[in-house]
Amino acid sequence: MLRPSKKMLFAIEAVLDIAYHAGGEPVQSREITRRQEIPRRYLEQTLQHLVRSGVLVGVRGPKGGYRLARERRRITIGEIVRVMQSLEESEDIYQDLPGSPLGLGVVRPMWQDLQEDLMQRLDTITIDDLCMKAWRDGVGSEAEEKMDFTI
Repeated sequence: MLRPSKKMLFAIEAVLDIAYHAGGEPVQSREITRRQEIPRRYLEQTLQHLVRSGVLVGVRGPKGGYRLARERRRITIGEIVRVMQSLEESEDIYQDLPGSPLGLGVVRPMWQDLQEDLMQRLDTITIDDLCMKAWRDGVGSEAEEKMDFTI
């Protein structure tokens, strides 16, 4: 897990894209594909899994798309990573592998501890944190273009 999969990175980028570019409107998958260059076949599957897991909400209709299921400060990167891990991992790949006493008693537990430390850190980083970083770094948001203040 110390090297994230493409799907895991795509999921984080897609949720961040929705949070950063929504402007109150649902974000269509084709917009995410255009901005993030995420292959559509990965994106649709990922978005549906995030909807089923309660991270996103799917909005039907001609102006439909996806929006966050909760405030962006309440969605952590750790949550998204766990959702994608559940999709990618059906079982513990190390459980049935033979190993030496050092491997089983020292190396694998060390690796598990590192993964738990990483997940705890990811649980402290929210989508809002990443949106604020993007804003501070000057990344343009299409949400500004969607704002309409006419009465």
